[in-house]
Amino acid sequence: MTEKIPLWNGNYTKAWTANFLLYFSFMLIVPILPLYLSDSFHAGKHTIGFVLSGYTIAIMAIRPFSGFLVDCFDRRRILLFFYALTFVVCGFYLIGGSLALFTIVRTVHGAPYGGTIIANSTVAIDVLHPTRRAEGIGYYGLSNNLATALSPSVGIFIYELTDSFQLLFILSMAVAGAGLLVASRITMKPRPIQKNKTMSLDRFFLTAGWRQAVIIACFGLSYGVLSTYLAIYGKERLGITGGTGLYFMILSIGLMLSRIQGGKALRDGKILHNAAIGVSISVFGYILFAAVPDMWAYYLSALIIGLGNGHMFPAVQSMFIALAPNSKRGTANSTLYSSWDAGVGIGVFAGGMIAETLGYGAAFWMGALVNVFGVVFFFTHVYPSFRKVCTTHISD
Repeated sequence: MTEKIPLWNGNYTKAWTANFLLYFSFMLIVPILPLYLSDSFHAGKHTIGFVLSGYTIAIMAIRPFSGFLVDCFDRRRILLFFYALTFVVCGFYLIGGSLALFTIVRTVHGAPYGGTIIANSTVAIDVLHPTRRAEGIGYYGLSNNLATALSPSVGIFIYELTDSFQLLFILSMAVAGAGLLVASRITMKPRPIQKNKTMSLDRFFLTAGWRQAVIIACFGLSYGVLSTYLAIYGKERLGITGGTGLYFMILSIGLMLSRIQGGKALRDGKILHNAAIGVSISVFGYILFAAVPDMWAYYLSALIIGLGNGHMFPAVQSMFIALAPNSKRGTANSTLYSSWDAGVGIGVFAGGMIAETLGYGAAFWMGALVNVFGVVFFFTHVYPSFRKVCTTHISD
């Protein structure tokens, strides 16, 4: 009888915790930043949107390069480098005395934050046993799901209790410091510097995973449209005020439930099975949201999309990892996240243009139809292609 390899080994647990603390630190201040800009600098809505969008550009810019660094140098050291920068930048919020300085700090924050996400997820995959890797990827996502669900509420509660922005900035820095400390306790065999004689696209984008990148971008576009215009649509069309927080909480519950439920399938190597279930479920959530302008459909769509994405995302990430050798594991992760970011960005831009001319309903239908295209593309291109080139378990 073969001994069962444990999933929650010490290094994986530390990587999981470090990721939770990273997201918690970041999301803790997200809901109060518009209020901070308005109260401290008397910024208008347009200015607030411009200032807060800067970090997204920095994240998208750093993704491919962080994957390259993670693959070429010692991964633990790259993780600690990015995490330490994130910790330091969190402290700069305390001295952002002007709108221009705050804009710089917020934008700069996105670069080490995005780099830490790539480095930490790659380290977490490295420290997992190959037979538990797909399952571990699924549970790893719970760390940021939990943080994203809990930390904004904690941040709002603390602000309402203390009326202090500075305290929240200090707490954000302290949580990032705790995450850095946890990450520093991860032990791995040092990796030699990888010398690459030629520079090619495949060093920054996993070309073998272009099919997976297409469907991730499609799902990111759908999510970008919905998440950005959800609140104003709910208020103007359905009369829902203050329901955005509940929507994302329900969505987070769906994500967590599906990751837990899908863990056994991933443990058994059923990557395609989980991905197929995920894409098939989430598309109904987007169609429901667009087709039925009613409060029950509004909140039910959150649960359906959460359940679908919770199955789909870790399965597709497992595909990316399976398609990449160990030497390109960071590139695989950065390609995954870059594709999602690109989809979200296109969704926000295209959704705004369509909403301005045809209304929010048309924008949400656009998102739903792109999602349908992603599902069709998955079953016609991704499913048969991945089935041909990979076994059910991820290779070492």
